[in-house]
Amino acid sequence: MAGLSIRNLRKVYPNGVEVLKGIDLEIEHGQFLILVGGSGCGKSTLLNMIAGLESVTAGEIRIGERVVNEVPPKDRDIAMVFQSYALYPSMTVRENIAFGLGIRKVPRAEQDKIIARVAETLQMSELLDRKPAALSGGQRQRVAMGRAIARDPALFLFDEPLSNLDAKLRVEMRAEIKLLHQRLGSTIVYVTHDQVEAMTLGDRIAVMKDGLVQQFGSPQDIYDRPDNMFVAGFIGSPAMNFLPGQVVSHGAGLAFVLEHAGVTQLLPLPAKSQVSAGENVILGLRPEHVTDADGALQVEAMIELTEPTGPDTLVFARFNGVRITCRTHPRAAARAGHMLRLCFDMDKALLFDAQTQRRLA
Repeated sequence: MAGLSIRNLRKVYPNGVEVLKGIDLEIEHGQFLILVGGSGCGKSTLLNMIAGLESVTAGEIRIGERVVNEVPPKDRDIAMVFQSYALYPSMTVRENIAFGLGIRKVPRAEQDKIIARVAETLQMSELLDRKPAALSGGQRQRVAMGRAIARDPALFLFDEPLSNLDAKLRVEMRAEIKLLHQRLGSTIVYVTHDQVEAMTLGDRIAVMKDGLVQQFGSPQDIYDRPDNMFVAGFIGSPAMNFLPGQVVSHGAGLAFVLEHAGVTQLLPLPAKSQVSAGENVILGLRPEHVTDADGALQVEAMIELTEPTGPDTLVFARFNGVRITCRTHPRAAARAGHMLRLCFDMDKALLFDAQTQRRLA
């Protein structure tokens, strides 16, 4: 049983650049961990340190019960799938999968059994005698995964494996990887910059920025209760709307001041909101919480732009000086330059500190 434990992990290069600034993560055996963030956040460096391809400046990496800081990559019982498929072009699929087994001197009869099992798992038995040049991008990535599975490692590491695929194929391969995880029950660490991949694949997500984990938790918890504006804006597509504004007294409670085209309207805040009248805050609302649905709290807005997506239409309107995204029914007949009544679901509203950008409890 091989979980993964990372404690106070730091990486400082000889030139003094600190890439990782104290990472703490822990997942149990069989969990699927996503490391997600923008370019330069440190996620690939962290993956390479788990793999043993980068040295550890400080802290501890433990795979199962073993601290592996000084253990060579070949002895860590891991398998890695890269963005580039890294297949041998002169070898068949069968030979590519068997390559690592041959190095480990696995008997030929056992190799054949492993290759057959892996091919069946990935539904590519008919591809075993082809060479990489005769395969599609998705098929090549399946072969790369097959080579990793054949090793039967304690830990799988995926480094942006779908980045080179087109949009349709990425969706298909996401499903393949998720099904693979369900079949194998293995521990996986998966690096991506794509928050849709993060939400759909992971049991646990670590959102990274500037060498730090901004939030670590389940996909739904991170989506519903982001710790700060970076996480709130990074996770979710389209991104969360952020409206700067002021909190004022309103009856027995509080309200957020909303302005549109010179008209001011008050949006009552949930009773749980721990803010005071007069505070400047950032109101966070996801597009699905500003809609054309019927509701008690409706605001009339001038539509600036629309984007039909099929199942719904994204509508853009301007409030408090910023453009926000609203998710409406495709039959709402919203058109640029026309007015539309929008319903604000304030029970789903989040408030962020205007200075620190932390979510207010």
